[in-house]
Amino acid sequence: MSPDQLILEIDRALRTVLAPARSSRPTPGEMLPEADLDAEMKGHVVGLMRVNHCGEICAQALYQGQALTSRDPAIREALRGAANDETEHLAWTEQRINELGGRKSLLNPLLYLGSLSLGLLAGALGDKWNLGFLAETERQVEAHLDGHLLSLPADDGRSRAIVDQMRLDEIEHAETAIQYGAAELPPPVKAAMKMAAKVMTGAAYRI
Repeated sequence: MSPDQLILEIDRALRTVLAPARSSRPTPGEMLPEADLDAEMKGHVVGLMRVNHCGEICAQALYQGQALTSRDPAIREALRGAANDETEHLAWTEQRINELGGRKSLLNPLLYLGSLSLGLLAGALGDKWNLGFLAETERQVEAHLDGHLLSLPADDGRSRAIVDQMRLDEIEHAETAIQYGAAELPPPVKAAMKMAAKVMTGAAYRI
């Protein structure tokens, strides 16, 4: 990696973790009225959105690592495109957390570094496994977002609209990875990914 590329990647990491994210698309549901949530339910929604924001931090790091070690220029471009969508998700969830008077996870820098390492490793294993890791990640995120749609208050249209659009984007990312030749990951790897995600989401909900 050239010094200029290294600087760009460090800048990308710092902006992801520290700077407010920006979206080129309107925030889903932003024109809907605010739900009348009591303090307990508002805290629950903030926790869920904090988990989603933290997940997008991890996604940015994963895509960055995978793109850096991918051997195929077309796959690198697809990864960058998916990362752009995740940046929008980052902006939407951050906006919703702010609207609800919450805060982002204190674990974001640590989880970014861990996810970047996983992305570098996935890319180093070869493009079919790199894409397989991406596809399985997106499948698990889709399932996770399905759970959030069940848990969010029925009248909180603003939060539900964000989560629903994120879910649609994640499905598209998984399909793109499969189209580019993603390998099916072994069941023990999938199980380990689910366990790691469970630990991460549980911590991010509270911290």
